[in-house]
Order: sequence, then C-alpha cells, then structure tokens
Amino acid sequence: MTDETPVYVISVAAKLSGLHPQTLRQYDRLGLVSPDRTTGRGRRYSARDVELLRLVQQLSKEEGINLDGIKRIIELEKQVLGLQRNVADLSATVDGAAAVLAQREAQVHASYRRDLAPYQEAQRAGERGTRQQNGPST
Repeated sequence: MTDETPVYVISVAAKLSGLHPQTLRQYDRLGLVSPDRTTGRGRRYSARDVELLRLVQQLSKEEGINLDGIKRIIELEKQVLGLQRNVADLSATVDGAAAVLAQREAQVHASYRRDLAPYQEAQRAGERGTRQQNGPST
C-alpha cells in the first residue's frame, strides 16, 4: 500500500483533512483534488489526496489564494514533478551511455599493439642516434 492507494471514503477523508464532505465534492468538481472512483462511482481518497486537501485549505485560508490560483499552483507542481522525473531519466541514460563509452574506449586502448613504438618517439630516437654518430652540432 502506498500514499497513492485510494482507501478513504469521502467522510473519512473529510475528517482527516478537517473539511466538510461538501467542500471535498466542490474541490472534485473544480478539478483541485480528483479522487479515484469505485465501479459504483463512489469517491476513494488516498493519503496523498488528503495531504493535497490540507494544502488547498492552507493556501486558501492562510495565504488568501483563490481556488483558480490554487488549481494553477497544483498544475505547476505536477508539471515540475514530471520534469524532475524526466531529468532523472535523462541523467540515468547519459550516465549509462558514458559508462558504455568508457568501456568501449578501454577496449580500444587494450587492443593497441604494444610491440610498436609511437612514430614521434621513433623519429626522435633516430635523430639522437644521428647526432651521436656525427658528433655535436654547432
């Protein structure tokens, strides 16, 4: 059972939130807090719904925000949560791709032939050998 499991009938949700059942019905009609429905169309509130009802009440009574403003705040908070999930998913994808890239890079480096010397080092070694044979240059 999670915070989103619909378990409370309207009378229990009203008591838990400190609101009148008619207020919960009004909030549902306005789209502020929309509980799940049973097959008989009865409302079932989750713990998260009750928390949201309390938030609506606080914003309305203590902050003086009207119901349209509260609805917009709730919509924006839902949007922010969705965007945060997207960012987390994208970060995980990038991290996974970086790990695969690092693994492939390590495989390429492991495949290098160790018996060959890099060209620049071989060229410098050849120059040193020539200088030693001819003597120091002036």
